[in-house]
Amino acid sequence: MRRVVSTQEAPKAVGPYSQAIVSGGLVWAAGQIALDPATGKLVEGGVEAETRRALTNLGAVLRAAGTGFDRVLRATVYLVDMGDFEAMNLVYGEFFTGEPPARACVAVSALPKGARVEVDAVAAV
Repeated sequence: MRRVVSTQEAPKAVGPYSQAIVSGGLVWAAGQIALDPATGKLVEGGVEAETRRALTNLGAVLRAAGTGFDRVLRATVYLVDMGDFEAMNLVYGEFFTGEPPARACVAVSALPKGARVEVDAVAAV
C-alpha cells in the first residue's frame, strides 16, 4: 500500500515528485525549502527565516500525512553554507523539542530556487 500526501499548506512540488508518501507505517517526506505556499516565493531574512519556513512547510506535510515532529525518526538538513549551521540549528531546536530524531546535515553546492537550507524527514504514522 502506498498513499500520496498533498496539502495546500505547503508549497506545491517544484518537480515531478510528491510532498510525501505514506507506506508501511512510515511517512517519507520530500525536502522542503523556504517557499511561502501562498506566493510560491522564497522567504527573505536569512538562514533563520528560511529554516523556520522550511520546517513550517515540513510540519504541514507531516500533519497532512497524520503525524508530526514528535514522530520523526530521521531528518536530513541540506545547507549551502556550513557557516549557517549554528543559526539553522537554533531554529531547528524550536521544532524538535524533547527527544529529537536522528539527523544528518550535509553541505551542498546549491538548492532549488536559490534556497540556503532544505529539510526532509522520515516519520512514523
